[in-house]
Amino acid sequence: MKALQSRQQNEKVVTELADIAVAAPKAYEVKIKVQFSSINYKDALGVTGAGRIFKKFPIIGGIDAAGEVVESRSEKFKPGDPVLVTGCGLGETHDGGYAEYVIESEENVVPREWGHKPIMKLTARQAMIFGTAGFTAELALARMLQNGQTPTMGPILVTGASGGVGQFAIRTFSRAGFEVHALTGKTELRSRLEKLGAKKVISPKDFSLKSRSLESIEYGGAVDNLGGKTLAAVIARVQLWGNVASIGLADSAELQTTVMPMILRGVSLLGISSNNCSRDLRLKLWQKLAAEISHDPSEAAGLDQFVTYEVSLEKVVNVSQEMLARKIHGRVLVKI
Repeated sequence: MKALQSRQQNEKVVTELADIAVAAPKAYEVKIKVQFSSINYKDALGVTGAGRIFKKFPIIGGIDAAGEVVESRSEKFKPGDPVLVTGCGLGETHDGGYAEYVIESEENVVPREWGHKPIMKLTARQAMIFGTAGFTAELALARMLQNGQTPTMGPILVTGASGGVGQFAIRTFSRAGFEVHALTGKTELRSRLEKLGAKKVISPKDFSLKSRSLESIEYGGAVDNLGGKTLAAVIARVQLWGNVASIGLADSAELQTTVMPMILRGVSLLGISSNNCSRDLRLKLWQKLAAEISHDPSEAAGLDQFVTYEVSLEKVVNVSQEMLARKIHGRVLVKI
């Protein structure tokens, strides 16, 4: 099969197209013919070698995959079933979606169709437009609601708002009744972010990173994709009992803050790990996304606005380099 394989060469990561033998699934596994994958920030770090994402070499990257089962040793799935996989070690600990076929444990595979009348379903392309980005935004909302976040507490700030997770976070939280403010260096995307549901678009130059332990309250909560100084500044501005969902590290993996917002305002810092989400919650959130698309044709039609590029495997490395250079916004699909 054709695959985009990464290997170590002189302590560097080299990612190239390769012809690899197709393995057979073991007990409780399925073989999926991949139709679409996507490029997430984590994928870009992996295939370029800019981050230590891969846990072994050689490996096929791609933390997302959607297609159909072609061979099954699982009682949960049969050949022809439309399925998807996001996270769960795909493209990190074992071969991922940048290939014509992927083998995955039944516990990590999610159906793309649910119910009988009416059927809720996602096409492979729709599933990958959401991908890890859309799923992560839904997971952030679920965790924040579970921890008491309400629209009456104030606006939700989304940092790194022009990225895949950021744009889906705007959509997800605005649909749930929250006022959303978007922080982005790509202010030329103002109209796009407002169309997704952002009430206010903020430039980094208008958001001070010089932060005391506690600042004046500005937000009910936040979804942070940047980490570092931005996350520290956000935490200091959040409402009593508000929640900050920590999702990304596009600026920095470091965090220097104080406990003051936590012990004086009850602010909660919630880690959002879509890779390790429980199966029950994973299925619940994907069913929610499928219901939205299936029950409202305008929602299905509107998904394309999230797609910036649709590329082949040959273009993945180049596009990943552009993503890390912050020259790309939104979602990038990989058509296999």
